[in-house]
Amino acid sequence: AIPGVPKIVDGYNPATWMLDVSSTAAETQMDVDFADIYANSNLYRQNQELIKQLSTPAPGYEDLYFPTQYSQSFLTQCKACFWKQNWSYWRNSQYNAIRFLMTIVIGVMFGVVFWDKGQKLATQQDLQNMLGAAYAAVLFLGATNASAVQTVVAIERTVFYRERAAGMYSELPYAFAQ
Repeated sequence: AIPGVPKIVDGYNPATWMLDVSSTAAETQMDVDFADIYANSNLYRQNQELIKQLSTPAPGYEDLYFPTQYSQSFLTQCKACFWKQNWSYWRNSQYNAIRFLMTIVIGVMFGVVFWDKGQKLATQQDLQNMLGAAYAAVLFLGATNASAVQTVVAIERTVFYRERAAGMYSELPYAFAQ
């Protein structure tokens, strides 16, 4: 209805036509300012009146009140997060297969390292060797588990940010589930 704006051609996508017509380049070419036209239109005045009408509370209206920040209890949040994490890991078969294989390989490797060490604790050097091997086992297992889980946690972190922003659960139940 605005003079100077070309009509849509039959068969042309209406969304594409609207984007083409309302672009800054098209506004400059047609010498039209759609924001100014809308601000001076009857539709704008009707919308402002509707906003004012809907912003006024009805008689006897009471403000909404929520006793807690989250709709569910801490225990229910924990159960939901555990359930979600269970399915998340269960559906990631490649991750589970690699972790299973790594557990077997590391178990065999450290089984060989500790083979028959319990029988050889006669000297202080034997005890030092055993403690060094135990330290290496703990350090190695921790590092490999942490590096394997990083990819999954990186993906889950974005999901957590979205769900926390929506008010679904707090950080603590999510951390317990992880």
